[in-house]
Amino acid sequence: MVPFSVLDLSPIVAGSDASQALRNTLDLARHAERWGYRRYWLAEHHNMTGVASAATSVVIGHVAGGTSTIRVGAGGIMLPNHAPLVIAEQFGTLAALFPGRIDLGLGRAPGTDPVTSRALRRTLAGDVDSFPEDVVELMSYFRPAEPGQRVQAVPGAGLNVPIWILGSSLFGAQLAAALGLPYAFASHFAPDQMMQAIELYRSRFRPSEQLAQPHVMLGLNVFAADTDEEARRLFTSLQQAFANLRRGRPGPLPPPVDDFESQLTPMESAMLDQALSCTVLGSPETVQRQMEVFIARTQPDELMVTSQMFDHTARLHSFEIAAAARDKLARKGLSTAPPSSSPASPP
Repeated sequence: MVPFSVLDLSPIVAGSDASQALRNTLDLARHAERWGYRRYWLAEHHNMTGVASAATSVVIGHVAGGTSTIRVGAGGIMLPNHAPLVIAEQFGTLAALFPGRIDLGLGRAPGTDPVTSRALRRTLAGDVDSFPEDVVELMSYFRPAEPGQRVQAVPGAGLNVPIWILGSSLFGAQLAAALGLPYAFASHFAPDQMMQAIELYRSRFRPSEQLAQPHVMLGLNVFAADTDEEARRLFTSLQQAFANLRRGRPGPLPPPVDDFESQLTPMESAMLDQALSCTVLGSPETVQRQMEVFIARTQPDELMVTSQMFDHTARLHSFEIAAAARDKLARKGLSTAPPSSSPASPP
């Protein structure tokens, strides 16, 4: 069975606030745990009025404390915004509080605009160009402390928190392969180089202490409802949010609308079709069929399901439908990646 996981941005919807968004996040996580999702990840974004997960490690603690078995982590922490030691201490603390349940996905994008990025970093010397060195430094803090080591992560040293590399280009694939780390590709919003990145990662992977064989997780937008028509309408919230972001007018997640595509220019329509091409939407039967096609084409080791929906009840229903489709595909014997590409043990 291809494991399914959840990516959540704790969406703040129009007319609501961050408090409700965070309550919804915990509620979804508890449902996802019951429905058999493997992990629940939250993403770091800043200066975005539609995203409540900016203080990502804090929200991870909120979710982990309200659940009991599901893995909880970052998808991801934008490492150039932080000193590696600070992240090691934060995730070392989380791993000490919730042993065996914390993941740390790392990205090199700022997760925000240039002005906010400067406000975040102040005098921090790190930038995207030093990302590989920062990852290696961060990994070193999770190893057992050496005699005489002057700087330690406390908590953190010796906890071996699993680290993932996130990416939407070939850079992340090469880095994850070189370091022997699991790789998560952002196909849910930047699918252009997906197939190249998968092939590059798997062909160049070097085994490490953390991972014996490559493990690829792909992002997938899922908008499932009782009918195809309702799913298409729910999808318009994400389409609007994405279009508004590209227009330089980000805001809370808008409610769905009818006939949204007629409001787009041809260029905007083409942009949305391209950026959101890794999306399955429709009734349970339609979603299962589209998932089967996507899995057969990409051969992932894991899927990271995300769903930016305005209505929380509809969002829960969508994730429940996705879990049921996963189980039906498993019963059909749908395989994951070829044996040579499967991890010795899940990250």
